[in-house]
Amino acid sequence: MKIIPIALNTFRESARDRALYNLMVFVILLIIASVVMGRIAVGQEVKIVIDLGLSAMTVFGVLMSIFLGIGLVSKEIENGAIANILSKPVRRTEFILGKYFGLCLTLFVSSVVMAAAITGALIYAQGGSDAAQWRLWPAAWLIFLELTIMTAVALLFSCFSSPALSALFALLIFLIGRWSPDLKLFAETSNSAAVRAVSRALYHLLPNLANFNYINETAHGEVAPWRMIAGNTVYAVCYIAAALAAAALIFNRRNFK
Repeated sequence: MKIIPIALNTFRESARDRALYNLMVFVILLIIASVVMGRIAVGQEVKIVIDLGLSAMTVFGVLMSIFLGIGLVSKEIENGAIANILSKPVRRTEFILGKYFGLCLTLFVSSVVMAAAITGALIYAQGGSDAAQWRLWPAAWLIFLELTIMTAVALLFSCFSSPALSALFALLIFLIGRWSPDLKLFAETSNSAAVRAVSRALYHLLPNLANFNYINETAHGEVAPWRMIAGNTVYAVCYIAAALAAAALIFNRRNFK
């Protein structure tokens, strides 16, 4: 099994990516700015820090998952390294899985760092430890699951499309996935049978990312139920497995000569 060595090598390569550090620094600066804004809006410090902090974690996490995910395969193809890699005793499926899990490890570490930064900002804003500082972690886990789905989607597109189109497609999938409830409502209320059929197909085919967004509720003092977290975790695993299977199937059929 070559998955683990490929994953660790991908993790090291991603960890050295300057864009990753720039995004993380920007997020941390945004968290610091939210603390300042919370000081101005007296009594709203916790809400503002959690809301802005988790929102920043989502936006920049999605950007990392998409653009780094696209580069997992396209970068190897463009620099010609893919032929050398596949000439070794490495199965194409192992290559895809290793690249994916390596980037997921990078995203996990980044998510932990950003969630810890938000927790530190809350401790500073409140002047000590409080339950509010820990209820954001279930929401942060849901965000991480969303990022793993988007990484799988970006990797799938990169197996058969150009980097620019892959980025566009992945961003569209993210936006549509966040609007899944509206898409379902549109499918139920449209007067056109064709539109209803297409909308239903998209609703069931594309990831329902709205279920992973628990930021507003967390900012208002709610904690994501464990049943919801478990259900979304299972959903994410199943969707990722399907996306990776499709990516491996496409990648196995490509000719790199």
